[in-house]
Amino acid sequence: MRAPDWLTQRPVAHRGLHNAARGIIENMPAAAQAAVAGNFAIECDIQLTADGEAMVHHDDALGRLTEGSGALLTKTAAELKAVTFKNTPEQMMTLGDLCALVAGRVPLIVEVKSHFDGDRKLVRRMVQVLSSYSGPVVGMSFDPDQVLALREIMPALPRGITAQRTYDDDGSWAKLTEAQRDSMLHLRHGFRTEPHFVAFWVNQLPAPAPWIARNVFGCPLLAWTVRTTEQRERAARHADQMIFEGFVPGT
Repeated sequence: MRAPDWLTQRPVAHRGLHNAARGIIENMPAAAQAAVAGNFAIECDIQLTADGEAMVHHDDALGRLTEGSGALLTKTAAELKAVTFKNTPEQMMTLGDLCALVAGRVPLIVEVKSHFDGDRKLVRRMVQVLSSYSGPVVGMSFDPDQVLALREIMPALPRGITAQRTYDDDGSWAKLTEAQRDSMLHLRHGFRTEPHFVAFWVNQLPAPAPWIARNVFGCPLLAWTVRTTEQRERAARHADQMIFEGFVPGT
């Protein structure tokens, strides 16, 4: 199966078309509505709840953008749906809520956030939601195990790998073992996960692995996250489309 043509036809709004200065925060309903209004595809993140729901949120804990505190994994969907984004009246969505809001009007690119513990509950819930959704949608993850889960549980759903050239043992990658980080390097899991596209960090393009995936295996290449003119030019040279934030393409 090839990646769908629509995947690269339009720029992709990173976590929706958000603009904090206008009170539109990433991954909240207004960011999705703004992307639909601009006819941009929407990249979003999903996190698992204590009761197995898929919530649209990047961080695995409350507090950076929302009221409240604590790990999403320790809270139920009902508790999280009552959480508001700071300085806005808007509340957190489930993946099902997002699908109902978008209603197939623009493509969805759903990133499965992972604790790198082999748990497949989030992918299973994602598959349940998407099985009744007729709009254009793909799934992706940094975690090869989650991409493999997508391949095994919903093989008809186009899937991708989110990647970068290095995974240092600090910052967000500190919790991973050396073996886990090594398994993510150079897309070496590709023959196991069989991704249909690659989303790669724009600052590390060009790189051998995404070049091979794109030019040898025919996998479309998305560049994330494009914020500056230099990054936009780099994405245009080395990728098929950009995942952007902080500006509106074409304006």
